[in-house]
Amino acid sequence: MRDFNTDRPDQTESPYTVDAGHFQWEMDLLNWTRDTEDGLRVDTLNVAPFNLKIGLLDNTDLHLIYETWIWQRETADQQHWTQRGSGDLTIRLKHNLWGNDGGTTALAIMPYVIVPTEASDLGRDDAEGGVIIPFGWNLSDDLFLGVMTQWKWLPGEAGGTTHAWTNTASLGVSLTERLATYFELTATVFDDASPWQSTVDGGFTYMLTENVQLDLGCNFGITESAPDVQPFVGVTYRY
Repeated sequence: MRDFNTDRPDQTESPYTVDAGHFQWEMDLLNWTRDTEDGLRVDTLNVAPFNLKIGLLDNTDLHLIYETWIWQRETADQQHWTQRGSGDLTIRLKHNLWGNDGGTTALAIMPYVIVPTEASDLGRDDAEGGVIIPFGWNLSDDLFLGVMTQWKWLPGEAGGTTHAWTNTASLGVSLTERLATYFELTATVFDDASPWQSTVDGGFTYMLTENVQLDLGCNFGITESAPDVQPFVGVTYRY
């Protein structure tokens, strides 16, 4: 099989696909988010949200992403409101345009749709969609630069549609044969009056075996509208 590549733990997606006939299971074991704005604090705990990647062709794979269980508490004026339940289903199709099997660079295109499951009040009311274009550049044997642009189509007010544009850049550094770290910057702007969001992220990955990777990291909001902090720990298994 190809070298081990994942779409986690950073927010920048990988341009590489899973080998045809194989599967890759990428999952947050725990993911916690705190967001405070205008006197309202929201704490969200995601348990075992996963991305099941299925290799369809040599350069195409299918992603099924599901938010398995969510606990959320809102706090304002010393009062609390708590919700529990599962989230929505995201379906993505990644097609690698070049670089899957070697070369300095790689590029892919990945359309997606988020399907409301109505499993709880924590899910979306309407479908969302978009397209992601990830690009990778092997700067050296120990340095990898990933960049990504993403267009999102979001439900707007009164049945309309709004759009968002996200750009990310992530620098991965191999520290040893098994251990690596990454540093990332993200920014999202909206075409309505919503304030833009930006985060600075970092974390580590550790190759337990040639088909199992452990990771941990944290995303930090650097604009008021972005979530304040989001630590996580996860695992990826390929078979």
